[in-house]
Amino acid sequence: MSDETNSNRLNTGRADITGLKILIIDDSRTIRKSAETMLSREGCEVLTAEDGFEALAVIHQSHPDLIFVDIMMPRLDGYQTCAIIKNNDQFRATPVIMLTSKDGLFDKARGRIVGSDHYLTKPFTRDELLNAVRETVPAKNAA
Repeated sequence: MSDETNSNRLNTGRADITGLKILIIDDSRTIRKSAETMLSREGCEVLTAEDGFEALAVIHQSHPDLIFVDIMMPRLDGYQTCAIIKNNDQFRATPVIMLTSKDGLFDKARGRIVGSDHYLTKPFTRDELLNAVRETVPAKNAA
């Protein structure tokens, strides 16, 4: 099955994610680029940041619709970054998906405590990434 057929199948009956502004925060260039490629092909505007400090500036400038944040990063980890986002009145409602290679119950619980909306384990497939977006972001384009 071609990517286009697969994409059409996924979009049938699903929220349209075209035009969503999505921020990917991960210290791995490979993860940032692969997520950017997958999301861009679906019509999303993708922003990237290498760590939490860089991400905070991008968030204030760009006001993304959704944020993916890696847990294990230097300087400011994903839990700290998520907590800062969720404690800011302007960005509290912005969905945050924790992105990590850790799949433990403790890590998921800690993510929920700091306000994350969803959890995605690396490595992820295209379908897992797109499903996480569709499950987390309100269907603002569906009207």
